Amino acid sequence: MSIATINPAEAAHFGAMASDWWDPKGSSAMLHRLNPVRLRFVREMVDAHWGTDPRSLRPLAGKTALDVGCGAGLMAEPLARMGARVTGVDAAPEIIVAARGHAEGQGLTIDYHAGEIAAVEGRFDLVTCMEVIEHVADPAAFVAALSGRLAEGGLLILSTPNRTKVSRLAIITLGEGLRQIPRGTHDWDKFVTPEELEEMLAAAGLGVVERRGLAFAVGRGFTLSDDTRLNYLIAATAA
Repeated sequence: MSIATINPAEAAHFGAMASDWWDPKGSSAMLHRLNPVRLRFVREMVDAHWGTDPRSLRPLAGKTALDVGCGAGLMAEPLARMGARVTGVDAAPEIIVAARGHAEGQGLTIDYHAGEIAAVEGRFDLVTCMEVIEHVADPAAFVAALSGRLAEGGLLILSTPNRTKVSRLAIITLGEGLRQIPRGTHDWDKFVTPEELEEMLAAAGLGVVERRGLAFAVGRGFTLSDDTRLNYLIAATAA
């Protein structure tokens, strides 16, 4: 994340959760519930973009991947298992310590960095950024920084809550109100609509190739959907 985009208060908030990031019942429990659906979308986009076999266990073999706002590795570790040479960057140093320790315990080699996107060198075939843009100080500059790390022919995947009445009720009123999500994690006014994000992507020279909703159904949990009112995922490539 560039100097213009990191919000120190947000970094401190998430850094305080570092010790139990990998506890599926801890402060990051909601991310654990979201992650399988996000990974399904990533896999679908990877297969579509590079024409890889959906049955392959290592569709990213020979590819590089950058996970921005990586937390303690919920996305970075699966990308590494898919064969990618993975780099992760997060604004909270405490989280990076936890990420390195967990990856080592899993026998995974992931290059983790604390701080700005600018601290990471090079360009990457795949750039992922999950539930991050709503926490940065300058979303447009952040998207431009993501675009700047994308290699020629690369794929960018983002997910974020939509700014709707549904997301306010589900994420803040119920999610944070019932402490399913730590209080103070979200500011609804900072949520980004799909239309706003697509404008930022276009300004950064990227075009959207897929947009899917991430919805919640009682008895089924989170699923990919055409309904983007709660949360959505976007895949983009150079326009």
